[in-house]
Amino acid sequence: MTYADVNGVSLWFEEFGEGAPLVLLHGGFWSIPLFGDLLPALAARRRVVAVELQGHGHTADVERALAYETLADDVAGLVAQRFGTPVDVMGYSLGAGTALRVAIQHPAQVRNLVVVSTAAKSAGWYPEVREGMAQLGPAAAEQMRQSPLYARYEAVNPRPEDWPRLVTKMGEMVRKEYDWSEEIAGIRARTMLIFADADSIPVTHIAEFYGLFGGGQRDAGWDGALRAAARLAVLPGRTHYDVMAAPELPALVDEFLA
Repeated sequence: MTYADVNGVSLWFEEFGEGAPLVLLHGGFWSIPLFGDLLPALAARRRVVAVELQGHGHTADVERALAYETLADDVAGLVAQRFGTPVDVMGYSLGAGTALRVAIQHPAQVRNLVVVSTAAKSAGWYPEVREGMAQLGPAAAEQMRQSPLYARYEAVNPRPEDWPRLVTKMGEMVRKEYDWSEEIAGIRARTMLIFADADSIPVTHIAEFYGLFGGGQRDAGWDGALRAAARLAVLPGRTHYDVMAAPELPALVDEFLA
């Protein structure tokens, strides 16, 4: 458990297990303990490097906006400092968007990429989800003080008084329009996409996202020779908010990374 100074941010990270490194990136307002049983399950076969992004958990906020692009540069800086060789990267929601940007902006640093529950473009989220995201601001920050997310933040963040600023910055970030489709289609890292069957993203966009990697375009043939290099998993009975707790998730990730 320590900090790495990259791009003017002191990133908190924790390491678990031994073997090939897997950088694990959390969702919005999360901190490392919220990975729950997933973290030790993944660490049973590899070295998991769990990172707390700008303003989250033990990582204090800094005087810059939140953006997927700068979060990705921070993660890439940590990888360069700590490993100097390509690593596997897995992210959920906010962390999944960050993981995608690492693979796009720093392709030489990513060997395998696991993307859990995010969209390739802002229009890929359900309209009601985007509307909810747009409400993030000072008023929402006050309401969220009653949540377990705030309780954890208050307990570990170096400046818990920054909570309203973090929520406001998150709102500003998620209100920005984006479409990474063309850049995603150029990702060369082996990639696995994972979603819930009742996700915050419609199945039509999930299919579109998978199609950016050549998936779902044709029959794979009797021997599977024509299947896409990327993999897609849709976990039954799950939503965006509990997909990371799916008991089958560690085995799916293990098989892909192996």
